[in-house]
Amino acid sequence: MAAQIVPRRFSRNRGRREGPAIAGTARTRVRPLVAMGGINYVRRNRAVLEEVDDAESSWEELPTPPLSPPAGTGSSPGSTAGSSRGPAMLGAGGGAGAKPCKPSFVSYISPEEPQFKNKIIGENDITLQCVDQLCGVYDEKKKSLYGQLRKYPETIIIYCKDLRVFHFCFRYTKEEEVKRIVSGIVHQTQTPKLFKRLFLFSYAAAAPNHAEIKNQTVKFDSIKDWRQELERTKGNLKFKAVSSNEDYKVSKKLPAYFVVPMSVSEENILQYQGRGIPIWCWSCHSGAALLKMSNLPKEQDDNTLQMQKIFLEGMYKTIDKPPYEAMKVDDLSSSFPSLQEIQVAYSRFKQLFLIDNSADFWDTDVKWFSLLESTNWLEIIRRCLRKAVEIIELLEAQNTNVLLIEENASDLCGVISCLVQVMMDSHCRTKLGFQSLIQKEWVMGGHAFLDRCNHLWQTDKEEAPVFLLFLDCVWQLVQQYPPAFEFSETYLTVLSDSLYIPIFSTFFFNSPHQRDTTTYGGSLDTQGSKLRFLSVWDWSVQFEPEAEALLNNPLYAEKPKLDKSQRKTTRFKHQRQLSLPLTQTKPSPKRGFFKEETDQLIKNLLGKRISRLITSSDELQNNSREFYESWHCKPIDLHGILLPRLEGPEIKVWAQRYLRWIPEAQLPCGGTVATATKILDVMEDVQGLQKKMDEKHSQILSDNAEDGESSPFQRNPARLSSLFPFALLQRHSLKPVLPTSTWKDLEGEEDLARRDDEYVYLGDV
Repeated sequence: MAAQIVPRRFSRNRGRREGPAIAGTARTRVRPLVAMGGINYVRRNRAVLEEVDDAESSWEELPTPPLSPPAGTGSSPGSTAGSSRGPAMLGAGGGAGAKPCKPSFVSYISPEEPQFKNKIIGENDITLQCVDQLCGVYDEKKKSLYGQLRKYPETIIIYCKDLRVFHFCFRYTKEEEVKRIVSGIVHQTQTPKLFKRLFLFSYAAAAPNHAEIKNQTVKFDSIKDWRQELERTKGNLKFKAVSSNEDYKVSKKLPAYFVVPMSVSEENILQYQGRGIPIWCWSCHSGAALLKMSNLPKEQDDNTLQMQKIFLEGMYKTIDKPPYEAMKVDDLSSSFPSLQEIQVAYSRFKQLFLIDNSADFWDTDVKWFSLLESTNWLEIIRRCLRKAVEIIELLEAQNTNVLLIEENASDLCGVISCLVQVMMDSHCRTKLGFQSLIQKEWVMGGHAFLDRCNHLWQTDKEEAPVFLLFLDCVWQLVQQYPPAFEFSETYLTVLSDSLYIPIFSTFFFNSPHQRDTTTYGGSLDTQGSKLRFLSVWDWSVQFEPEAEALLNNPLYAEKPKLDKSQRKTTRFKHQRQLSLPLTQTKPSPKRGFFKEETDQLIKNLLGKRISRLITSSDELQNNSREFYESWHCKPIDLHGILLPRLEGPEIKVWAQRYLRWIPEAQLPCGGTVATATKILDVMEDVQGLQKKMDEKHSQILSDNAEDGESSPFQRNPARLSSLFPFALLQRHSLKPVLPTSTWKDLEGEEDLARRDDEYVYLGDV
């Protein structure tokens, strides 16, 4: 099976196309530069030129640059008589009587190559996993493509999951070629796939002996990793790492090793195959812990239900031990939208960025905010951040254990638990700490990446952008507190793109069991042939060191190292503790699995949707509101607790990820990159002056005293835009003077030759 669809570039020779031509790549429309009768012409376009005098297209004559014959050919001036081009351009020599060759396509534009290159995926490469939608254009009407096609389109449009849009025109392609190309694309991207036929396994089998890349990211694939994490968070006093599920003899959805309360026995874990067991996520400095639990299987038998109730109450008593820590149970299914609702919200949201042309962009621009609000995507992000703030208040101010409950404890549990850890634990805001967190809560936590990303194209019912929701929430924190994070927003954008690169296994499987059995050919027998999958954390596989440096945040305020004397005095105190409100410990809520029998009766009778309205709140609770406002009144400790600002304008669109392919949305010479460039210039000047002062103080002369360290951001700010580093050069686009509806009417009157030019691709200029 082919791993990628690589768009081919085709030259234009006297109005004839040989095969499919690209109409636009990465949202860029460029008019062709053609040769006519020995004189070069370039056609102006509204979407390319910054300034035009009128709305009509025009032709501008360009001088033909002189061409010298290649060395060693023995060509003379007379050999090019009757032609404005020599044999070096035409590719054929000619004597005095030779017939002049017809002019061919010539381009004198040499676009600057972006320095932020992915070594695996090119700018115009599309992996099969990255294809989101396929549409065909029939008589200027767009229609979705799937299954067997009775009629083949004039143009095919590929919408990618990373929000790129590609156009391919087949108007002048032979019918047999159109059928072969379109059928192949539809079959490879829309047809359900067999698990073992995916490219990941072909790649791993073809390159089984690639060198093992050393990486410091903790994978949590051994009991030693879990024990070290317990020691780091001081959770080893009340919790233990267990190997009951080694060889997956208990459950195929749980990892081989995990952490449970001390009093939980192996018999408890075996009784319901790991369901109903509180699994440890993280421990706060005060001793309170964050845990998660998957629901028990639903039973109709009264005796079985009574046994489940007794079992769950026994599990709750293991972590609900007043007066030390009380326990708060939070059922995420009753306070959050379902996975299907999250998928619908994201589908509406991404349509705002999958735009075919400039006219469609300006059509949506006038009603942008109303369309954005109707998607509900930003509101879901706000609810996730609000829930994390509520849990932090319980852990920090009320010293209460929090138990998150979900069907499989692998979707929204991952979002909320990771957000709490990122906000409370500065280690999770480092690059290695963040990667280890994802390994612990998502990869080993059993998040169903294969189903949620729909890599097999088998069903849309299980698809949901849960992991993208988490990354979007983290981006909100990064853009509000940039110096607190060691990684940049470019890192988060590249990480989201890595979901669809088919050679990495990190975001590919539904569970650790599925990964391990696949590694050894379908069983856990280590005697079989082992497939060696690549990890996405090996960034050197994708980027050169210069490009990899852009994943790091140059403004990160690294945590200062304390002396041994200081460590002893502050060992058990949180860095942010002194700035927290002095709130007394609240009495523990009513304990037990069922808060009230009447509440459970209401849930059963009225259903989940009505119950959600009863049990959820759109605003922070009173205690959380007091905690939230008190925290924001204090100076911010970048290595302590970070609470996001939740007011309406503070939750923003992740511009770099969603707008990076739309030139109309860029900020020339602006955005976070331009700001970082200016700051880095000042930082390098300060470092240079400091170096001079140190050298003068020590009386050491050096020729390199004035040289500062080069930065990957050190570029001419005038050439940068907010689309950097995914688009190095500024991409020009012009807002139409006429209303877009009138513009469309005018475009409909153009002749065939003019409309053909829209489908010619020359690269990014």
